[in-house]
Amino acid sequence: MDLLAHLEAYVATADEVSFSRAADRLGIAQPLLSRRIKTLEEHFGGALFDRSRRQITITQLGLLLLPYARDVLDRAQRLEQVAGAAGRARVCAVGVPAHCAPAALARAIRAGAERGITLGMRELPPAERVSGLADGSLAYALVRVPPERGAFRVPLGLASAPESEDEESVPAYGGARRAVHLEDLRPRRGRGIEGAAPLPVLTLPEDRLPFHQDRLERAAARAGLPPGRFRPAGAAATALAETLAGRALLLCAQPLAREHGARWAPLGDRSLHRGYDANAAPDRSGAAGVPRWLVPLLASAVGAVPRRPGGPATGTGEDVPARLAARG
Repeated sequence: MDLLAHLEAYVATADEVSFSRAADRLGIAQPLLSRRIKTLEEHFGGALFDRSRRQITITQLGLLLLPYARDVLDRAQRLEQVAGAAGRARVCAVGVPAHCAPAALARAIRAGAERGITLGMRELPPAERVSGLADGSLAYALVRVPPERGAFRVPLGLASAPESEDEESVPAYGGARRAVHLEDLRPRRGRGIEGAAPLPVLTLPEDRLPFHQDRLERAAARAGLPPGRFRPAGAAATALAETLAGRALLLCAQPLAREHGARWAPLGDRSLHRGYDANAAPDRSGAAGVPRWLVPLLASAVGAVPRRPGGPATGTGEDVPARLAARG
């Protein structure tokens, strides 16, 4: 039984107090309406209308059930309206790395709204962003790739405590903005507390990818750093607490360090930076693309700098939105 169609026949008949007028209102034949009323009465186990008189009247059972029938029909109508509005709004889920700049994500959401697109930002690990594009749960996503292959690059650097009186606990670059090399992490003789162990360098899930870890381990070995100097961090909040307390260094992008008041300097080896592509889930034809207006906004959210193949380094990520906007 199509319950909604039968309830419509019941409510229309109650409103019109006539089978013929109710049938006209619903645009169906009167015999069909009568059958629907009879089927509904059998379903509820009692008569809804008294047909013994010249003009039909609603029974006590009919009066009792009428408000509930109206409520069901009203809810069904609202359900269709909401579903239709959601479809017209073109809701799109976007996979982004954790710890994106909230203001930049807000700008992307607003830009989508201006174009009639509702963007739902989902902070996910790298592997889940790739799988989300494959299974269609994500419309767009920032995908990690080697920096030399990416559409844009995010400089990775070392974050340290804001201030420290112990020179041995801070890398050689101190609070400067110049690039730091892994060789700077080697213990310096005759400096700091005798016997003090060098600070571990914590890595976040965003950087624990096979190709990145392999590069990092080989670069650390070339720099003469002992194995285990780079360690996986647990929760990001714990890693930041260890860093700000001066008990560790954190491998991260500049926006995360700046947001929490840590000192930061980029790694001099650009092959250790983050590379990203903005990808879209393929459509039925097997091809799709990220809207051009969305790409620079997502790049800005992760602190990216424009890629300039064969050119000099583009800096550490300052004024990224302005540079990205200038490049279209």
